[in-house]
Amino acid sequence: MAIPKHDEVRLPLLKFISDGGVYTQNMCVERLRDYFELTEDERNATLPSGRTVFYDRVHWAKTHLKKAGLIESTKQSEFNITKSGMQLLSRNLDKIETAILKEYPSFREFLERSKKKKVNQSNASTGVSVTVIEKVEVESTNTPYEMLESSLEELNVILVDELLEKLKEMDFFKFEDVVLELLVKLGYGGSKETAKQNTKRTGDGGIDGIINADRLGLNKIFVQAKRWSNTSVGRPEIQKFAGALDGFGGSNGIFITTSSFSKDAYEYVKLLPNKNIVLINGQQLAQYMIEVGLGVSVEKVYEVKKLDLDYFIEE
Repeated sequence: MAIPKHDEVRLPLLKFISDGGVYTQNMCVERLRDYFELTEDERNATLPSGRTVFYDRVHWAKTHLKKAGLIESTKQSEFNITKSGMQLLSRNLDKIETAILKEYPSFREFLERSKKKKVNQSNASTGVSVTVIEKVEVESTNTPYEMLESSLEELNVILVDELLEKLKEMDFFKFEDVVLELLVKLGYGGSKETAKQNTKRTGDGGIDGIINADRLGLNKIFVQAKRWSNTSVGRPEIQKFAGALDGFGGSNGIFITTSSFSKDAYEYVKLLPNKNIVLINGQQLAQYMIEVGLGVSVEKVYEVKKLDLDYFIEE
C-alpha cells in the first residue's frame, strides 16, 4: 500500500497508545510501520530534509491529536492518551477526520493561530452566532507561494508551542538565565559577558535580573521572570514588581512570563506614572526566541528561485 497520509495515521496511533502506557514517537513509528504493512522502500522514503516520510506523517498525526487534547506530553519526548482521547475511541470511528478534531476548542484555537480562515455562521434556531474554523484547502485557488506561506505559518505555531513546553519544564534559575540571554540577543547592553548582571538568587527584592539598556550601562532595565504554566499574571504581581523598581531606584522594567497577563495587568502598566514596564507573554517570548535563534536551530533551507530577466536582455 502507499504511505498513509497523516490524517490516516491519527486513529491507528490513538488506538496503539490506548492502553494508558507512556510512549515515544519512535516506538509508535515502529509499530505503525508494521500495522500499515509498509514495504522496505516505503519505510526508507525520505524528505529533502533527511527525515523519513512516514516518521514525518506520524509526527503530524501526533501533533494534531495533541492540539485537540487527545494526547498529552508526560515528559521529554514521551506522551500518553488523555481521557478525551479514550472517549473519542469509544465512538468507534473509522477515521479521525479534521472535522472531528474541530469539535475540540483547543484544536480550533490552534487553527486560528495558524491563520486559517474564520467564518462566522449563525444558528437559525437559536440566533446565536458561533465561529467555525475552516482550513482553506482548495489547491486550484491557492498559488504555490500562498501554500508555502501557510505551511511556514503552521510550522511556526507548532514551534512556539514546543518552545513554551520546554521553558515550562525548565529549572527556574535556568529560565531566568534564558530570559536575560534573550534580552542581550535582542540588543540590550552589548555582549552577554559584560552586560548581563544577575541579581542574587536570594533576597533579590523582587527583581530577577538587571540588564543594561545601552553598551555603557548608563541606564538599567530591571527584569522579572515568571515560569508559570497556565495561571495568568494579574495586576497584583505587576504592582509588586513596580514597587520593587522603587527599591532599586529604577523606572524601566520588563516582566516576562511563559503564561499570559490579565486585562487588569495591561491596563495597570498604562497608568503608571514615571515608570515604563513592558509585559511579554509566553507567545511573544517564544516568537522572540525564534527571531534571534535562541533554543532553536535551522533544520532545512529551501531555495525558491525565479527567472532572472536581466540575464536575457541583449546589450
